Amino acid sequence: MPVTLGEDTHHTFGTENDPLSDELIAQFIHPTESVAADDEFTEYVPCFSIDNTDQFIGLVWWKAELLNYEYVLATFNDKGELIGRSVIAGTTLKDGVVTRSVAVINEEWEITVGEGTSPDGNQIFDPTTSRTRHLEILINGQIVEG
Repeated sequence: MPVTLGEDTHHTFGTENDPLSDELIAQFIHPTESVAADDEFTEYVPCFSIDNTDQFIGLVWWKAELLNYEYVLATFNDKGELIGRSVIAGTTLKDGVVTRSVAVINEEWEITVGEGTSPDGNQIFDPTTSRTRHLEILINGQIVEG
């Protein structure tokens, strides 16, 4: 910490970490579904764990789907049960509009997310669409908007 998650950060994680196995995806990403909800093109890349946690385990992974890429933060208790989950950064395409967001996580587990859209798909960024969100991981692992 601190760490910045941007549009190309996943390349670093992808070269340093192996893709998640089907078993880990079933256990931690889709624990309540008997059949995985993903298609054959969906990929997960583990990124990192949150440092200095005593009451929870915090993990970040990158999920790649067709025209949808997202960094997911999830927290678990020591039994592996989900406490909280939030998409904190990524790129999506919907109805011809590209939405991009980046996140910075600091040492105090505060997360600042900057996001905006590009109505033409890539060429023009509309500054009036930009906004900043703030999240925080509480000491018990809950992820809250602040």
